[in-house]
Amino acid sequence: MRNHFQKTSFLLALLALTTLAPIAAPAAGGPPSEEPSYLYKTTFVRAAPGKLLELIDLYKNRMASYQAMGDEPPFWWRHTQGDQWDLMLLFPMGSYGEYYSADRIARRKKAAEASPSSTAEFARKLNACSSWKEDVFVWGPSLETVKKAFTGTAYYHIEICLALPGKQAELYKEREMENAYSVATGRPATMIFVRDQGAAWDLYTLGCYRDLKHWATSTEMTKDERDQAAQRAGFKNSDEIGPYLRTLIDMHRDTMGVAIK
Repeated sequence: MRNHFQKTSFLLALLALTTLAPIAAPAAGGPPSEEPSYLYKTTFVRAAPGKLLELIDLYKNRMASYQAMGDEPPFWWRHTQGDQWDLMLLFPMGSYGEYYSADRIARRKKAAEASPSSTAEFARKLNACSSWKEDVFVWGPSLETVKKAFTGTAYYHIEICLALPGKQAELYKEREMENAYSVATGRPATMIFVRDQGAAWDLYTLGCYRDLKHWATSTEMTKDERDQAAQRAGFKNSDEIGPYLRTLIDMHRDTMGVAIK
């Protein structure tokens, strides 16, 4: 009940944004971001010194176990520069009721009984080859949308934000506005994930790209064209996008990375 209330309160706060100043108005002409209605667990892991490849192999060997337990395996990638962690894993859950249903729990128990040492051994090895872990449960796009985003992609960019007090819903709207601007200027939109519980982060956006060039490429436009695209998205002009974001956040971290082969 508590988690349902949190989600409902957040969505009601988004509706309240229609009364804000024009800069935070809904993006005009841009594709709306998909409502955050599917639950995921996000795990960030930093490898112990010299243990990154061992950590990656550990999770690779674990993937089949998730399916045996009736769970979707996580989407994952490794960072190349940015934050302190080495791996991001995005575990599909659907909802708390679905993930912790009696049938799913029974299937996990059955899988554990078939290989009684696997779960304990995985935990022991994970502790040995990692030095820091962080979890945050988030509402995000549908599983089908995330699967499609990860298909055929090999480069990733995440922006993780901690909002200023009372600015969570306005920050979400700003992220939607940036997506509208990105599409208008020839760049892909990102997926938006909103915190439910866990680590302090309020939301993050995740972009999935074919490669570094795909991430960096945009349509050549004049300053006037970029300004017009920004105004249609709800910003004053293209130069104000970054400064406006910084009026909403207490902390902001970027991380880029690549697919794990």
